[in-house]
Amino acid sequence: MAAEKPDRAERFKEVLSTAMKSMALDPELTVSFGNEQPQLVGHKIKLPQISGAADARDIAITRGLADSYTLRLSNHSETVHGKYRPEGKNARAVFEAVEQARIEAIGARAMPGIANNLSAMMDDRYSKMVVNRSSNRKDTPLEEAVGLIVREKLTGLKPPASVASYVDLWRGWVDEKASAKIQTLEEALHDQQAFARLSRDLIAALDMADELGEDPDQSDENEENEAEEDPGERSETAQGEEEESQQSAAEEVESTEGESEGAEMEAQQLDSEDSPDDADGQEQEDGEEPWRPQLPFSSLANDNFYKVYSNQFDEEISAEDLCDAEELTRLRAYLDKQLSNLQGVVARLANRLQRRLMAQQNRSWDFDLEEGVLDAARLTRVITDPLHALSFKVEQDTKFRDTVVTLLLDNSGSMRGRPITVAATCADILARTLERCGVKVEILGFTTRAWKGGQSREKWLGAGKPANPGRLNDLRHIIYKAADEPWRRARKNLGLMMREGLLKENIDGEALIWAHNRLLGRQEQRRILMVISDGAPVDDSTLSVNSGNYLERHLRQVIADIEGRSPVELIAVGIGHDVTRYYKRAVTIIDAEELGGAMTEKLAELFEETTDLKKPPRRKSA
Repeated sequence: MAAEKPDRAERFKEVLSTAMKSMALDPELTVSFGNEQPQLVGHKIKLPQISGAADARDIAITRGLADSYTLRLSNHSETVHGKYRPEGKNARAVFEAVEQARIEAIGARAMPGIANNLSAMMDDRYSKMVVNRSSNRKDTPLEEAVGLIVREKLTGLKPPASVASYVDLWRGWVDEKASAKIQTLEEALHDQQAFARLSRDLIAALDMADELGEDPDQSDENEENEAEEDPGERSETAQGEEEESQQSAAEEVESTEGESEGAEMEAQQLDSEDSPDDADGQEQEDGEEPWRPQLPFSSLANDNFYKVYSNQFDEEISAEDLCDAEELTRLRAYLDKQLSNLQGVVARLANRLQRRLMAQQNRSWDFDLEEGVLDAARLTRVITDPLHALSFKVEQDTKFRDTVVTLLLDNSGSMRGRPITVAATCADILARTLERCGVKVEILGFTTRAWKGGQSREKWLGAGKPANPGRLNDLRHIIYKAADEPWRRARKNLGLMMREGLLKENIDGEALIWAHNRLLGRQEQRRILMVISDGAPVDDSTLSVNSGNYLERHLRQVIADIEGRSPVELIAVGIGHDVTRYYKRAVTIIDAEELGGAMTEKLAELFEETTDLKKPPRRKSA
């Protein structure tokens, strides 16, 4: 019987792979089974490992994942999806959830077996998530509830029991706002483009019309109209614009020298003035002058465009002050339970890093000394030459610079679920490992206090919506572990990342400034800042009243300041997001499960590339 199980499992994999290729209408589809996170990337699908001892429930869950992925390949166009995808983060999340409900509803309505498999898969997924215990809708994400409500409408299947109460928190509000819009979705089930248009109407009905961005259909009409314009007229217009541009350029060249001299004189004047007196001389009207964040270094390019409407409601807070001790203990236990398997993998990587660091700290010897430890390798000389003195050696400590490492974790809503769980565990184990090697570690997190602006936005609205307000949300910067705090005292704090409602927006630029300036105040010789993020900076409140690249431009400037002129060494790890376009020293991973390896390898590279750690041992003769 024992020999039968592997054959049975392999047969199941073979049959399932063939069925998936048929359903996906893709003979080139690659299906693999393993212990990695299940995922669909291009034409490759990863599924959980199946053993011969798998029961009916395990098989149904695997089939459900397979059905979900293949239905997406055969019924979903990424081009159409990208065209109608909203700009705002919250609207995007709802749009994604509703589209996934459409894809799976097509299969569930066609075949009862697929419906059962998908239900088993969803029961398993939601049973592993943190069950929402809040009775307040503001502390719970909307997108999952809307997706499940739409699924129920399209298939008649109730939400899984583990999240039924969570969905019911939103059901009344969603029905009141968008019941009619949800009813219309069924009519366009097999037409993705029409369904996407109706989904945008649904999102607008849920009070997120400001996050939709431009109407893609209207943009297409404008492009067609421009293409139909008279070529002669467009040529004359272009010629006139070119002549006007040349004239402006000539005037600009003539005035450049004078402006440069004026700018130099103004800069000298600003440097010579005493800043407190200057601040007193320029009165602010009712304290409403936008505040500018303290940058790592003087940066006029940054100062000229980035400002903060109000920092009155920003918050720098310790993890234990955001949560009572009893709940922290419960959340930490939940974190440990979720990643009991991953801890072994990351622990092995961390031990490898520790061995490399310890080897660098004590790895050289001084030979041919008159006292010390007897050098057994040179005893043959005593035999061949009895008059030769005995040779001794002494282990020489290699100079290892005093080091501090800051781990800055993105606590935005898009990290919810597996990514934030993996990040918390990796940070925890790396902190313990580096502490053993005498390297101090600080663990920080950044998010906002509210969705869509909070008190800063309310203050701006009360002031009559002045133009170009700058950053328009309340920051929340969290200290999970201070550099001087022992790991055993801070261990419980990392459980806070599992708390419902904590993860909101992300304003990366100011978070980098905050973490960087904390490092500058340290006494260690070497300071390293590692950023863990899964996306570009996004704050819907700020981006709705400023340019679309406002936060990203600020982040790039801050990174340039730190990388170009700071003693702090900056590295970044992106989860499913290409951070190499921002940071010079960075790595991008596809799956959160790869985070432990990426973090340990990047830290090991940093320690090994220091030249003073690789000096050859000194030799002394007797």
